[in-house]
Amino acid sequence: MNEIIYLDNAATTQLDKAVFEEMQPYFVDYYGNPSSVYSIASESKKAINLARERVSGAIGALDREIYFTNGGTESDNWAIKGIAESYKEKGKHIITSKIEHHAVLHTCEYLEKQGYEITYLNVDEDGLVDLNELEKSIRKDTILITIMFANNEIGTIQPIKEIGEIAKRHDVIFHTDAVQAFGHVPIDVNEMNIDLLSASGHKVNGPKGVGFLYVRKNIKLKAFIHGGAQERQRRAGTENVPGIVGLGAAAKIAYEQLEERTKYLIENRDYLIDQIEKNIDYVRLNGHRTKRLPNNVNFCFRFIEGESLLISLDMEGICASSGSACTSGSLDPSHVLLAIGLPHEIAHGSLRMTLSHSTTKEQLDFVVKQLKDIVNRLRNMSPLYEDFLKNQNK
Repeated sequence: MNEIIYLDNAATTQLDKAVFEEMQPYFVDYYGNPSSVYSIASESKKAINLARERVSGAIGALDREIYFTNGGTESDNWAIKGIAESYKEKGKHIITSKIEHHAVLHTCEYLEKQGYEITYLNVDEDGLVDLNELEKSIRKDTILITIMFANNEIGTIQPIKEIGEIAKRHDVIFHTDAVQAFGHVPIDVNEMNIDLLSASGHKVNGPKGVGFLYVRKNIKLKAFIHGGAQERQRRAGTENVPGIVGLGAAAKIAYEQLEERTKYLIENRDYLIDQIEKNIDYVRLNGHRTKRLPNNVNFCFRFIEGESLLISLDMEGICASSGSACTSGSLDPSHVLLAIGLPHEIAHGSLRMTLSHSTTKEQLDFVVKQLKDIVNRLRNMSPLYEDFLKNQNK
């Protein structure tokens, strides 16, 4: 098989050609600044309004509750820092989990240095937070709960509706990083009692460099970027019109095809999991077996290094990852895998494969065959595996 098999859709996705076609006119023909008053500027403004309508419709929000940003990291930073600043008179306690994306964890670490107190919730072996522990962690000075919708590494989907109910019952604001979930699972911010939600365009076959933050209409949130009056005076700077158009188009397509795509992805995801477990020994599926993103497969392969596995797969035209793309340069094992209780030596052998709606079973069969051969070859060079076999034969 000479084609590239791309299985790293949690890192980024291929831009949908239909999305690109909608974006194109706003690079060249409708180039006006949306804040201006002449006709070509009004075309840009109309395009932004349509994109806002499409995004809000995808999550059951009001148009005016959507604020465009440059991506998920900015949205997370704005949500957490903005709430911390806006509600500091009430308290300085924030609750999060140990398996959040670093856009959340590093923001919380920054706030700790500013005098805020952060509670980092444990997760179980599948990566789920304990709702009882969450509720017991709430104090009179708790101002924010920020728990991701679905984990970017192991794919586990959190009980978001139940978390939202707990937050509402205790009058605490609830933010969720939905960068991996948006466009892949149903989201209704009202039904789930979500007050703020972060998402990004390039995870749903939209463009890079654009995302949004949903902010419930009654939530106080300080401006994150100061300057002009864009985004209702909360996020200054000339709007990225082509990017926003692309985000809106991608959101529309993703949610129109959500049911069909989800069924297809789950079938392929479970097929890949089953084939790996049947053909390769000493593997561990990371994340909840069923409460997981439709496209996420994450395994640890004992006695080998994940980096060697990735390089070998790349030589066969297979693109995957060992965890978050944002930490790919780190030699440390994934904080997510350590949080679910894996020892360092096993966590180092992780492989994340994230499928798309264009991934085929033929491709997955090829991946499993190559994976089996590569794992066998790498293990045969491993002294750890040799020692393990000797102990097994005693």
